[in-house]
Amino acid sequence: MNLSRRLLLIAGALMLLGCGEKPLPFKAKSIPDSPMATHFTLTDQFGQSRDLTYFRGKVISLFFGFTHCPDICPTHLARQAEVMRQLGPRASDVVVLFVSLDPERDTPEALKNYMDAFDPRFIALTGSPDETARIARQYKIFWQKTPLPGSALVYTIDHTTNSFVIDRQGRLRLVVPHEMSAADVTHDLKLLIESN
Repeated sequence: MNLSRRLLLIAGALMLLGCGEKPLPFKAKSIPDSPMATHFTLTDQFGQSRDLTYFRGKVISLFFGFTHCPDICPTHLARQAEVMRQLGPRASDVVVLFVSLDPERDTPEALKNYMDAFDPRFIALTGSPDETARIARQYKIFWQKTPLPGSALVYTIDHTTNSFVIDRQGRLRLVVPHEMSAADVTHDLKLLIESN
């Protein structure tokens, strides 16, 4: 094979390598290799059983919290409500899932009232204590009950403040820090909506 032919083959191979999919410019932390999201089935605020695959085809914002949370959870849900407003008509491509870490107090009725205070489109999910513990472990969620002596609440729950974003194909794509702005979350969700 002569030199010019070799150079042509090398140039062609390099061009093909450059044709790969470029990473999207996310503001949140991208999850390497985008593994499939861990499957689970829980009960929503309407008493219906919901499987994670039920939401396939939508971009999912997934957060773990509890309705008696004094600060992190309401702040997160208020930000998500603002994100949905910023998305406008594209909000129909997104599902906000709130998984309760407090199945003892977070009944479907309590979850419905809580979601309605932020955005009635949000889906809240609860399960048994064992199911909750299993799912939290699968998503590497830190959480623990902390007694509140002398309080009518009896206990609070310390928990991870990050949320996750799952793409339309069910792949875990992003870890979103609690302090991220609504504008940056909206930016990332739009990238996923438009790229799928």
